[in-house]
Amino acid sequence: MGLPKNSLTEDERIILEFHPHWSTLVSTIFWAIVTVVVAGVIIFFIPDGDSQTLIRLIVAAVGVVAIIVVGFLPFLRWVTTSYTLTNRRFVMRHGILSRSGRDIPLTRVNDVSFSHSLIERIFGTGTLVVESGGENGQLVLKKIPRVEYAQNQLYRLVEELTDGDGIRP
Repeated sequence: MGLPKNSLTEDERIILEFHPHWSTLVSTIFWAIVTVVVAGVIIFFIPDGDSQTLIRLIVAAVGVVAIIVVGFLPFLRWVTTSYTLTNRRFVMRHGILSRSGRDIPLTRVNDVSFSHSLIERIFGTGTLVVESGGENGQLVLKKIPRVEYAQNQLYRLVEELTDGDGIRP
């Protein structure tokens, strides 16, 4: 769900496309598993009686709703969030039902930096900071996969544009 090819200008090409790092889904997966286990234990230990089936169905329904809220919606949010680096701009898009986005022309980028902790380095993720001369100023993107590579590519493209050479095909 990246940038559609028909939204590129004539001489624009995609350099890098990515979603937030998969580690953003770890807590989502954890809470989904906890929800399933809790619902299963409750259903298993419901005592016999006239309303046992009804209570089990209610617990199962509540479990399904909880799985949708703690598991499926965050997953959809992750899938529908995309970052695209072209030879002309940095593009962010996000949203499940309604979409929004931001484009930063590379000619407006003043600084590109990254940071990552030891744990983030192990998982191959980090925070990318893009400072632009526009009215929105600084853009902080957390949980970016291969953050050093993304920062290098973005910096390289900005340097090529600001050197006056333009982007080489």
